[in-house]
Amino acid sequence: MNKGSNYLDPERPDAVRLSVIEAQALGESALARIGFSDGEARIVTDQLIDNSLCGYRFAGLPRILAIARETKTRDVRSPVRIEHETPVCALVDGGNNVGYIAVYRGAEIAIEKARQSGVAVVGVYNSYFSGRNAYYLERIVEAGLVGMHSASGAPHIVPPGATRPALGTNPIAFGFPSLDGPVIFDIGTASLMWGEVLLAAETGEPLPPGLAVDSEGNPTTDGRAAASGGVSAFGAHKGYGLAIAIQALGLLAGAALPRGRVQDYGFLFFVVDPAAMLPGDPFAAQMAGLVKAIQATPRQPGVAEIRIPSQRAFRERERRRVEGILIDSAVINALETLSSS
Repeated sequence: MNKGSNYLDPERPDAVRLSVIEAQALGESALARIGFSDGEARIVTDQLIDNSLCGYRFAGLPRILAIARETKTRDVRSPVRIEHETPVCALVDGGNNVGYIAVYRGAEIAIEKARQSGVAVVGVYNSYFSGRNAYYLERIVEAGLVGMHSASGAPHIVPPGATRPALGTNPIAFGFPSLDGPVIFDIGTASLMWGEVLLAAETGEPLPPGLAVDSEGNPTTDGRAAASGGVSAFGAHKGYGLAIAIQALGLLAGAALPRGRVQDYGFLFFVVDPAAMLPGDPFAAQMAGLVKAIQATPRQPGVAEIRIPSQRAFRERERRRVEGILIDSAVINALETLSSS
């Protein structure tokens, strides 16, 4: 392996390396056993595999276990549909489908409207668990569009000074086309993504100290205890304030419509066709120039390069397509025994 890279997938005695095809088959089979159609299972697993390829261990196949244990998965589902729309806006009822499916459709609608009208705002509600914001934005950027995507959720972030969570982990991401490929910036506002907490609960690995609390608000490094409690925001008051703003954007996406709860899931897309903003559509070339200018900044001794957001993930993806991805043995066993009962 390249010692100079951010290698996030070292060999572990408790893990098995699978090819992309093997991991895809494992994920689709597990989802089929809990009631997903072939097409739905393919959409969900495609993202989970891509997440693993990009180096996000917690966001890969382990998420199927969270989907299976979520009570919403066992509730009645209906087709994703547009509830309200204008030429530039759409409000999408996710039909209680998992976000990997409902938000995927929301991204498609945003692309269609931005191509037609130059700008689009699309909200998706009555859904849950959408995965990585970057996955959707990469598809938006591949369509030549600029995008922002935010996702509010059920409470997991504990406000400063509180003992219980009040905000979702609330990620936000931005995507920009350039002549040299997509530039994606995707962050969660929690000090730990909830998937990391759930993975630690599954594997028994300790969480970093000082980031999570149990159901009584006491500090903990135990994943199972944290899963019943919450985590802090990143960056103290800055991350906390950003989490509030994203929760508010969730309301704009219809988060409170299904159950009347202001602390719930809402997924919002802002998408712009740069050709509608800039005569001659120079944005992709300008973005490539911006990246080159940043990377040309003088470096400190021992620094090999100035890295750009998403660069590491894209490199990891290409390497792992060849080498395969590691899946924890405990996760594989749980997926192979998963059932709808």
